[in-house]
Amino acid sequence: MMKIDPRTIRTKEMLKRAVFELLEKGVMLSQLSVQKVTKQATLNRTTFYLHYEDINHLMDDLTKEIFNEVTEKITDLNHIHLLNEKEHLVELLNYLASQKHALRLLFQFEQFEKVLFQLMKQLIDTRRLNSDRVSSKSLVDSHIKAASLVGVISWWLKDGGYLNASYIADQIYLLYRT
Repeated sequence: MMKIDPRTIRTKEMLKRAVFELLEKGVMLSQLSVQKVTKQATLNRTTFYLHYEDINHLMDDLTKEIFNEVTEKITDLNHIHLLNEKEHLVELLNYLASQKHALRLLFQFEQFEKVLFQLMKQLIDTRRLNSDRVSSKSLVDSHIKAASLVGVISWWLKDGGYLNASYIADQIYLLYRT
């Protein structure tokens, strides 16, 4: 395996951080440019082009990285059987909250919600298979549950950040218990 130069890693991280900073300042995804990103990162355009072909290449790299991290975390949660449902949900929500800036970026891509939906459905289905408490009365179709979870998570990360993960988990838990 080829070793990557630490300067390359550092430069790419600076460019990615600059994207998040610009988005936090209100720059729209469609308004991002090599010039804006390099200025924010205090790097020159030549340095940018040593690492990326264009702004789309940077965004592809950034979204793949975030998506892989989120997928890995959600998949890991599928394998934790020691936590009860609420603890499991709080763990997931705390992780998502820690990645709020990155996820806000991903929510701008339609395919991200579809992928998050599939991950939530997989999480629900796995929990359901591993539960001995599932009854026909408590079964809500996993598609409906996943869609509502994605909606709640999307709203929470975009607008409800003042509410903590435990409170959101309580509300989600109540939603499916009543």
